[in-house]
Amino acid sequence: MLKLSIEYRKSCYAMLESLLSIIKDTLASGETMMISGFGKFSVKQKRARKGRNPVSGEEILFSKRKIVTFQYSWNLRES
Repeated sequence: MLKLSIEYRKSCYAMLESLLSIIKDTLASGETMMISGFGKFSVKQKRARKGRNPVSGEEILFSKRKIVTFQYSWNLRES
């Protein structure tokens, strides 16, 4: 089994954290983030809705919120 050096692992971790930070900042500003050959991250608005507590049966009102969605690239699916 291939053993990776500590420096290599640290640099991979730093690159991944940097990428995730860029994606997070882009989505927070309301923009869509597309990575060619991988997929597209976007933010969608969910409307307010009624729900029910399954234990007590009490009605709950869920407020509107934003969610992150991911749509994969066809290139990713085929590989």
